[in-house]
Amino acid sequence: MRQNLHVMAVSAESLEKRIQIIKRQIAELGDLRPGALSKQYNICGTPNCRCKAAPPLKNGPYYQISFTRHGKSSSQFVREEDLIEVQQQLENYRLLRDLVDEWVTLSAQLSSLRLRDKRTAPAVEMKRRKLRIPK
Repeated sequence: MRQNLHVMAVSAESLEKRIQIIKRQIAELGDLRPGALSKQYNICGTPNCRCKAAPPLKNGPYYQISFTRHGKSSSQFVREEDLIEVQQQLENYRLLRDLVDEWVTLSAQLSSLRLRDKRTAPAVEMKRRKLRIPK
């Protein structure tokens, strides 16, 4: 029984260490931006434009971010010169969501271990007392 408790303690310790690493990684993420980036090609209203040729050569590419924030859908155009920075912000946001999801999962596991330890500790103590085993 004592060996089993030691395994749980090591497991709880490893969960706590991973949670601390996740917190540090979140703190280092940088700028965040939710959404999905898409590349668009358009047909304009100018009569002699190349997009009216046969075959048509559409205007673009135009980059656009679509996202939902606080229940409201929205989109924004992104300038080509800002594209790399915006892609990094989108990636940072994806990483944040993944890290938070992992953090919640690990916290739930850690909580379960702590509750189990709390329940089993009195039973182990009672056994020791009955057998007169020192701590």
